Amino acid sequence: MRSLRTGCLNALFAVSLLAAGAAAQAADLLDTVKQAGVLKIGLEGTYPPFNYRGSNNQLEGFDVDVAKGVAAKLGVKPEFVTTEWSGIIAGLQAGKFDVIVNQVAVTPQRKQVLDFSTPYVYSAAQLIQRKDDNRQFKSLEDLKGKKLGVSLGSNYNELAKSVAGIDVKTYPGAPEYLRDLAAQRVDAALNDRLMIGYLIKTSNLPLRPGAIVEGGNSEVAIPFRKDNPKFAQAIDRALDEMRKDGSLGKLSARWFGSDVTKPAR
Repeated sequence: MRSLRTGCLNALFAVSLLAAGAAAQAADLLDTVKQAGVLKIGLEGTYPPFNYRGSNNQLEGFDVDVAKGVAAKLGVKPEFVTTEWSGIIAGLQAGKFDVIVNQVAVTPQRKQVLDFSTPYVYSAAQLIQRKDDNRQFKSLEDLKGKKLGVSLGSNYNELAKSVAGIDVKTYPGAPEYLRDLAAQRVDAALNDRLMIGYLIKTSNLPLRPGAIVEGGNSEVAIPFRKDNPKFAQAIDRALDEMRKDGSLGKLSARWFGSDVTKPAR
């Protein structure tokens, strides 16, 4: 299971920094989008439950629905452009699409080369436990001397190993460690809170969400090219209207069973 969109992409950022210093665009992106009547949206299309192709081969998922809502608030049609994650930032900088709606976490490094909307998702690290396990692990400290399952190479692998005394067991992905958790070969597992409801539902295993743990918080927003102040205001206004009319919260409830558009507590 891949962790949330927090990879470094250092090589791409080096190129992007050069692009950021180029001359400002002749027209604000909002004018361009309005004139075209289309908002071009970059996403992977292979990242359920955020964006993926359903049984009818149409794109669906939480990010797809959010992007459609934003486009509607802007008064334009959404046009999705599927792109591999490794090239998605470069594609945005090259103008292949206007925004990315693909669980892009806001980081200081990314903010050097991109502008971001206000966050529309707040993520956090969360434990997974067996339904029949009455132990209440409230933090990673409570797992000292216990076995914790995580995906190899994920941010949560590093987070788990930052606490001395935890027996961290790494797996190729979530299906493997969830099976071991159900079989009592590990005491708990660690993943992103956005994914846990989906993972438990699709695994058909007797598991339950555990506690939110410190150290894995992140904010997810919509990135776009710099020097587009009118577009920035319009995107923020669209998201704000979706919060106020309840549509953003309803989308979250549909896909995750809880409101992930507010900070985790």
